[in-house]
Amino acid sequence: MTDEKKQPLYTLGEYDKVAQVMVYTASSMYWGEVVVKSAVRVSTWLRTNTAPDWICLYNARGLLTAGSSPKPNSYSELHVATSQVLCFHLIPPAKDPPDYDPTEPNRHMEPVTTLVGGYMIKGHIRLSDSANLAKFLEVTRENFTALYDCEVNNLSIPSMGAIAVPYLIIRQESAVFTSR
Repeated sequence: MTDEKKQPLYTLGEYDKVAQVMVYTASSMYWGEVVVKSAVRVSTWLRTNTAPDWICLYNARGLLTAGSSPKPNSYSELHVATSQVLCFHLIPPAKDPPDYDPTEPNRHMEPVTTLVGGYMIKGHIRLSDSANLAKFLEVTRENFTALYDCEVNNLSIPSMGAIAVPYLIIRQESAVFTSR
């Protein structure tokens, strides 16, 4: 019997870091480790021009959200097309510093509920005091919109319970928004 050494799944460069994230698609949710440059704020990564076409998750697990008794599958390496991503966030308790100045005048947090795929997300969207949700959606041309202080519920698997996250991004064109 030979003692095989397990090769690492990835090698970190001098300026790399690892973060644990959750990725939601229309029919599944995945969680695992991503390798990004140290300067990247992982929470906002997909909103930047450094966003990849494919997200590579290492030591990943996945769960199809259809079916009555879902069972997570394990993957050493999993690739998800960024174009398929509906929601994305760091796995708590990890969090990035806020992406805004909380003392900035003329801004407020508007409570919203969003439906995307089989998920319902209750959270807040940061708006100008002169804007409302309808006006924001009419003028904003971004792929991903930030939501704050969120509670994510899987509507297909209510027994999963809610996932509380301080920040997530949601694919705007795939979401249905309502004010609370």
